Amino acid sequence: MTPQQILDAHGPRESMEYDVVIVGAGPAGLATAIRLKQLAAEKGSEVNVVVLEKGSEPGAHILSGAVMDPRAMNELFPNWKELGAPLNQPVTGDDILVLGHEHCKRIPDALVPRNFHNEGNYVISLGALVKWLAEQAEALGVEIFPGFAAAEVLYDEAGCVRGVATGNMGVGKDGEPGDAFQLGMELLGKYTIFAEGARGHLGKQLLAKYDLTAGKDPQSFAIGIKELWEIPPEKAQPGRVVHTAGWPMDDATFGGGFLYHLEGNQVTLGFVIGLDYTNPWLSPFEEMQRWKTHPAIRAHIEGGKRVSYGARAINNGSPQAMPKMVFPGGALVGCDLGTMNAARIKGSHAALKSGMLCAEALFEALSDITAGREKDELSAYPAAFEASWLMEELQQTRNFKLWFKKGRLVGELMTGVEQWFLPKIGVASPPWTLHRSEPDHVYLKPADQCAKIEYPKPDGKITFDRLSSVFVSNTNHEENQPAHLTLKDAGVPVRVNLAKYAGPEARFCPAGVYEFVNKDGADQLVINAQNCVHCKTCDIKDPTQNINWVTPEGGGGPNYAGM
Repeated sequence: MTPQQILDAHGPRESMEYDVVIVGAGPAGLATAIRLKQLAAEKGSEVNVVVLEKGSEPGAHILSGAVMDPRAMNELFPNWKELGAPLNQPVTGDDILVLGHEHCKRIPDALVPRNFHNEGNYVISLGALVKWLAEQAEALGVEIFPGFAAAEVLYDEAGCVRGVATGNMGVGKDGEPGDAFQLGMELLGKYTIFAEGARGHLGKQLLAKYDLTAGKDPQSFAIGIKELWEIPPEKAQPGRVVHTAGWPMDDATFGGGFLYHLEGNQVTLGFVIGLDYTNPWLSPFEEMQRWKTHPAIRAHIEGGKRVSYGARAINNGSPQAMPKMVFPGGALVGCDLGTMNAARIKGSHAALKSGMLCAEALFEALSDITAGREKDELSAYPAAFEASWLMEELQQTRNFKLWFKKGRLVGELMTGVEQWFLPKIGVASPPWTLHRSEPDHVYLKPADQCAKIEYPKPDGKITFDRLSSVFVSNTNHEENQPAHLTLKDAGVPVRVNLAKYAGPEARFCPAGVYEFVNKDGADQLVINAQNCVHCKTCDIKDPTQNINWVTPEGGGGPNYAGM
């Protein structure tokens, strides 16, 4: 049965009404909810807010480096230290390394551009911060529903968003309701805010329905692959921040590594690769494993133990690609909008600030509705965003990723000009703007035009395989459910992707979801959806755009610990 047939047979769905419905309990969604409730308390009014979270709990699906700029936190909770926010480890030093195969060169502090300066920032677990934010939100009266995936946008007769519906539970692989079937629920609001993270499933639909990207550059993404390690106490350097460029990437491929020392003898490290890479033989997961073998990285973790793993698509965050942020009945915030600052390798402060700006516009709009005035399309939100310190910051780094499309040498040179030289002569933002014309997936070349990459086997100590990595991500899905990784045309993977690109989905997925097998003399694609860590890479990088990521049952996916 199709979802609509199930609804026709088992409906109608129960519904609950709120002033504001928020999809996603990450930094942006929770900041929206918190700021709304703060404003309501200040004005002595009441605003009913609900937040839906597809993970088993707030923070379960959150993945970030993370070095956090506390600027937005200082605004949201000026007393966050007294409240016990888990920003415990200040940055104590920065290393910018350019790696060769066996050597490295440290960039002198005096030459490090402003986007890589981390004085006053904190090395954190973003998952721990999100859990704390959820506690603050609930203390203010926000309702949070974890384990409920928003699967459908609901519209009124005029085409205005009126809320979302959660996914049905207990549907079998055959699409038929099982013994434990539960129909999804409708959450209706005067406004619905989408804070799903990069390449949000519903956000993607809204971009298309309301043509929110008209006149904008195509959005650009990267994949970030991360591990958390416990290391010997004698190797701990709490607050040390390391970023790397160069090896193992070639000069034409955007990518770099990060390694941050947390408190408690822990190190968080990972690798980021732009999803506009051209060689279909490249495997982001294997490149990350190979990067760890460099002496400059191995020295930090050798003798330690890997305790967690995860992966997530990342916005590259240029204002040129930021879609219109409001539409009838709602708005986009955080990485659903594309607010990450790729040049600073930071997004959590931007997500918080975007949610706060949206909340302030929401509160005024709700006040107008209460006073009997016409419902507003939240026009105050983009106006406030345009005038904010966040937009000023994003404008300063708007060309960062685009320079690297011209090669690593040009990228490093022009980043130095824009982020080091221009500020020295009193110019805050670049006087020029670069533009991008194509989305990431079109850059993949046919396999026969590219050099095949042979990756070494994992040693089980420093390097690992995909399946053991998925195991430590605590990923779990109810196996008897329809696959949430859907194909528009089941024949395309073999007929086009395998024949032309040598089956790149088997390599760009960091969780071993896709594999090509030969059965009875015929090639076919097997989708191991239970392995999926919800990174969204396949939805972005598939060269034929044949893969469509949809929401699985709520509560499924990774359960990241300490990430």
